[in-house]
Amino acid sequence: MPDTRMRRRLGRKWVMALGIAISVATMPGERAAAQVPSSWTQEWPKTDFSKRNVDLSEIKSGGPPKDGIPAIDKPVFVSIAKAKEAGLQPKEAVISVRFNGDARAYPLRVMMWHEIVNDTVGGRPVTITWCPLCNSAVVFDRRLDGRVLDFGTTGKLRKSDLVMYDRQTESWWQQFLGKAIVGALAGKQIEMLPMRVESFERFAARHADGKVLTPNDPAARQYGRNPYTGYDRRNRPYFDVGGLPKGVPPLERVVVIGDRAWTFSLVKAKRRIEVGDLIITWEPGQASALDSPGVAAGRDIGNVVVQRRTKDGKLVDSVHDVSFAFAFHAFRRKGKIHTLPSTD
Repeated sequence: MPDTRMRRRLGRKWVMALGIAISVATMPGERAAAQVPSSWTQEWPKTDFSKRNVDLSEIKSGGPPKDGIPAIDKPVFVSIAKAKEAGLQPKEAVISVRFNGDARAYPLRVMMWHEIVNDTVGGRPVTITWCPLCNSAVVFDRRLDGRVLDFGTTGKLRKSDLVMYDRQTESWWQQFLGKAIVGALAGKQIEMLPMRVESFERFAARHADGKVLTPNDPAARQYGRNPYTGYDRRNRPYFDVGGLPKGVPPLERVVVIGDRAWTFSLVKAKRRIEVGDLIITWEPGQASALDSPGVAAGRDIGNVVVQRRTKDGKLVDSVHDVSFAFAFHAFRRKGKIHTLPSTD
């Protein structure tokens, strides 16, 4: 039986029982009028709903209210040694970044319960994001038009992906795209930055002096527990996303680079894929955070690294996303997923 958070994520009857209004009460195949629900205007009086570039009927309640999944605004970090003492396991997945010599890791055991971290790394204001339902890990530069934005969670989803909001204008943003979809900033884009989703031990080996995000209050959540047990073994996502990719399991992980994606199974089989100056590699040793009840006990999905070769021959980390195939298909309908040949 799903826990309370998952009941809120998964079922309209549970949501209504909690008194949380469903954004768009349509069943799959039905189409709602593109009007602003009164519950939205009451909860979001500062959001300019007259400015939008998506059909509002695509935006649905994920269950929690505004900031019901609390972003981390004052992140606390510990050394690698302290993180080990606190129980972070070698194979556990972290989102890692390094800017201006400042290397930091954001464990998925923490991101699972917060989804957004507003931080400054090497003097650069960044937002670290992870949407468990899409398994989408994206890092953004949160500077836009001369000001620094701070992001939070709306409690809403579009195509099963996290809809964020900025606290400066309360515009709504699509996490997968880094693009504002509703509000004063609709149409604006924030810059995606290089990152890695890798095991903690690989981060520690690369950055002995790296910093590791730790919960502000370790007792506030069941950190280390996966409330989405078995999710990445399902044959379809929890929510309707308007169509699934053909020839690829919807919840297979893919490496996303613009309008192209490569399945983990393909990269694992090849171990190294080169496309122009782009190099994608796979090595074993990362536990799936969305498999077993314990984040550290998930099956080995491996580590994928995406780099580009510079003109002087150096390899540098390149901008990419790691997500589920259905999410790529939902937001990149004209995109191509490279996968292993069918054995049917």
